[in-house]
Amino acid sequence: MVAGRPCWVRAGRDTVQGGPQGTLKRAANRSTPAIIMAKQARWMAIQSEKLEFPNEQGELLAARLDRPAGRTRAYALFAHCFTCSKDVLAAARISAALAEQGIAVLRFDFTGLGGSEGDFANTNFSSNLDDLVCAAAYLKEHFEAPRILVGHSLGGAAVLAAAARIPDASAVATIGAPCDPEHVRHLLAEKEEAIEREGEAEITLAGKTFRVTRQFMHDIAEHPLREAIGKLRKALLVMHSPRDQVVGIDNASRIFTAAKHPKSFISLDQADHLLSRRADSAYVATVLAAWASHYLAGETDTLEEGPSVQAEPGTVVVSESGDGPYAQAIHANGHPLRADEPEEHGGHDTGPAPYDLLMAALGACTSMTLRMYADRKQWPLEKVTVRLTHDKIYAKDCAECETKEGKLDRFERLIAVEGPLDAEQRTRLLEIANRCPVHRTLHSEVTVVSRLTEGTELGHE
Repeated sequence: MVAGRPCWVRAGRDTVQGGPQGTLKRAANRSTPAIIMAKQARWMAIQSEKLEFPNEQGELLAARLDRPAGRTRAYALFAHCFTCSKDVLAAARISAALAEQGIAVLRFDFTGLGGSEGDFANTNFSSNLDDLVCAAAYLKEHFEAPRILVGHSLGGAAVLAAAARIPDASAVATIGAPCDPEHVRHLLAEKEEAIEREGEAEITLAGKTFRVTRQFMHDIAEHPLREAIGKLRKALLVMHSPRDQVVGIDNASRIFTAAKHPKSFISLDQADHLLSRRADSAYVATVLAAWASHYLAGETDTLEEGPSVQAEPGTVVVSESGDGPYAQAIHANGHPLRADEPEEHGGHDTGPAPYDLLMAALGACTSMTLRMYADRKQWPLEKVTVRLTHDKIYAKDCAECETKEGKLDRFERLIAVEGPLDAEQRTRLLEIANRCPVHRTLHSEVTVVSRLTEGTELGHE
């Protein structure tokens, strides 16, 4: 083996039923690779909490606050797109990603949308601005004033218009925003004449029906943004895709030209208007967090209290995070982690799945065991990387296994060892890999004792 080059050695088949090591053809379309790497940003736990606050008419607006489990650098307020909701994928993903970067985000449904009270037909752009101001006031009273305002599509126009009424905010970011709220007229073009003539009409957007009134059309005409943008007096980040088919890139140019410095523009390249690809949402959040940090003088150094369930030394506590149907917040000896199911299984894919975590435990234990052994022997082991897959296989296909009926869990473990090791040392390292504590636990008889208990016994506040 060439020194410094990785050598992949197969640890063979591991099943929880035991049996000798060997090889077996991987079941088609069932394996999910898990490269054991430190992906702290992805695994860091966040807290997602359902909230409500009143609008100016006393109607309750449904909201969700995504917060980091550790230090909160700042609070942000997120405004969703026209007729969307706080739970639209772009809002949920960006908020979660910002929380992982240490920025807490309050996203909410405008009056008459999503889970909020009120009638959409009685709302307009002006009421959206009022809702934003109420949301900012709620954050300031119960948590901390928002330092960052983020708006997607028409929500971007809303944060630009409302920014002057939220003095604590020092930075504003727009994503695919129109330069003027009247841009939404093109979505209503087929019904605009009927709205003017009859006073209202029903429109269908993204499969949902909404009642739009004449006052809505008149109101959007009363909010030209150019002057407001010029008087923003806050740092501005304009993010827009040149491929946006809903709100053209020319809108970004007009917003940027109207604004005074400090201002920045980021092209979202291949993204669509709704940021349908997870990678685009993650990119937006990463860039936004890095950009905003420059304008967050005097970041708070306070630590959030963390999940309502706390882990004592030597224990692992898992509780629902509220960010989707299956998302879990994990505290393991003071270390925050996260678990979820992938989207194809009904989850939001905000963290690794349970079997991913199990493979991570096996891979981490394998790497640590090899490192300890090589260091003790003073062998020139430079680096260990473990790659694992998990399959469900039929017992009848495993000639060496004791179980002959039903299905078995099969883990395949590939171990890359780097450094000027000879053949005998590599062979010995493979033997040692099979002796790591987690490996031995998976092969041994295991009992799990379960009992129901009250939340207070687990440490719920």
